[in-house]
Amino acid sequence: MILQQWEQERPDLDASPMGIIGRISRLERKIDPQLSATFRKFGLERWSFDVLAALRRSGRPYRLTPTELFKSLMLTSGAMTHRIDCLEELGLVERLEDPTDRRGTLVSLTRSGKTVIDLAIVAHVKNEAKMIRAIGPKERKLLANLLRKLLQELER
Repeated sequence: MILQQWEQERPDLDASPMGIIGRISRLERKIDPQLSATFRKFGLERWSFDVLAALRRSGRPYRLTPTELFKSLMLTSGAMTHRIDCLEELGLVERLEDPTDRRGTLVSLTRSGKTVIDLAIVAHVKNEAKMIRAIGPKERKLLANLLRKLLQELER
């Protein structure tokens, strides 16, 4: 409807990008509350899930330096420090001395943190699968590739 109106009012403009960007924006507004609801079931926020997931997917012993964490999550070091502090207060992560660098610190999942993220990731993947159930496997692959291409262009 919106694109048709623009086509009628401004036939000199190719408004087709509005259809793509508009849908992406609307999707984010629909997706975010569903993600947040799932994370809340485990006492997490989106940011805390992201930190715990980064540690968990790093493999045993589930430890990363703060620098590795903030780079993988594309955050500032200050934001990462604050997040680590909060998760440490909740008992989900702990700071350890880096045995390879006397001045360094490692952030590690605690047993409780590992339990929480292992439960949360199952619910999260199930939730995301439910959200995209209208898209078949071939379409999912195509969409993922197109979105990757768009992100790469925008992140340049």
